[in-house]
Amino acid sequence: MPPGGPTVQPPASRRWRWRWLQAVTYNGVVSDGLFRDGDLIRVVGQEGLLLASGGAASLLQTAHPKIAQGVYDHSHHATDPLGRLRRTLQWSYAVIFGSREEAERLSTIVAKTHERVAGPGYRAADPELQVWVQATLFAVAVDAYQAIFRREFTLEELESYYRQTKIFATILGCPEDLPPETYADFLDYYAKMLAELEITTESRAIADQVLHPKLPLGRLHEPALAALRLITAGLMPEPIRAQYGWRWDTARARRYRLLMGSLAAVYPRLPRRIRTLPRDYCLSTLRRRIPRDLAGA
Repeated sequence: MPPGGPTVQPPASRRWRWRWLQAVTYNGVVSDGLFRDGDLIRVVGQEGLLLASGGAASLLQTAHPKIAQGVYDHSHHATDPLGRLRRTLQWSYAVIFGSREEAERLSTIVAKTHERVAGPGYRAADPELQVWVQATLFAVAVDAYQAIFRREFTLEELESYYRQTKIFATILGCPEDLPPETYADFLDYYAKMLAELEITTESRAIADQVLHPKLPLGRLHEPALAALRLITAGLMPEPIRAQYGWRWDTARARRYRLLMGSLAAVYPRLPRRIRTLPRDYCLSTLRRRIPRDLAGA
C-alpha cells in the first residue's frame, strides 16, 4: 500500500485480497514476488504480443507423446480453448509477477490438479514432463522476443533467463537438480529431445484443435487465426514442424518474415500500458478470485 495507507485488519474472508493489495507497487506489479522488475523473466513476460507464440509452445509440448495423451484425455482444448488459455496465463503471470505467497499457493492448486491427470503410461506430475514444458516455454519465448524486438540476447543474458525460467518446473514439485543445470546443458537437452520426439495421432488432433478452434464469432476470427498459424509454424523447430506435416516453403517463409517484420516495426513503439494489458487483466481477475480460490488451498 502507498505510505500512509490504512492499517486496519480486514475481515478474515478478505484477508487474501488484502495481502495481495499490500504487495502491489504503484505500477501494478507485486513487489515481494519471486522476481524483480529487472529480471529477464519479467522483461520478456510482460509483453502481451508474446501470447501469439503460445501456440508454438503448446504444440511443442504436446509433441511429446505422454503430454499429448494427457492433454487429449483430460483437457478442454476443443470445448473451452479461451478458458484454458486464461487459466494458464493467470498461473504463469502469478508466478512471474505475483507475490511469493500467491505464486506458491496457486502453483499448489495447479500441482494438485496435475496429480489427477494420469492414465496408462503417463501422468502430468511426472518431473521429466515438467522439465520439457519449462524448456519449451523458455525456447519459444526467446525466439519470439528476439524476433519482435530485433535484438539478440547475450550468452550471459540467456544463462540468467534460462535459470529464472526453471521456476515453471520446480514450483510444481520438480526436483531442482533435474532440469539441465546451465544454458549449455539446456541446448544439449533441447537438441536431443527434438531429435527423439515422435508426433502421435493425439498430437495432431490437439494441433488441429489449437490452430482451428471453434470460437464464438466464427469466420470473423479467421484473419487473426491465419496470422497465429503462420507465427506458430514459423517458431516451430523444423524437425517438429515437418512431423506435424505443415507446409513450409519459400513463399510461406517470406510471409512469416514480412509479418514478424511488421510487428517489430510497430509493437515495440506502443505505450507500455498497452503492451502489458494481458498481464494486467489476468492479474486483476486473479485478484478477484483470490478469496474464493485460494483461501482454502
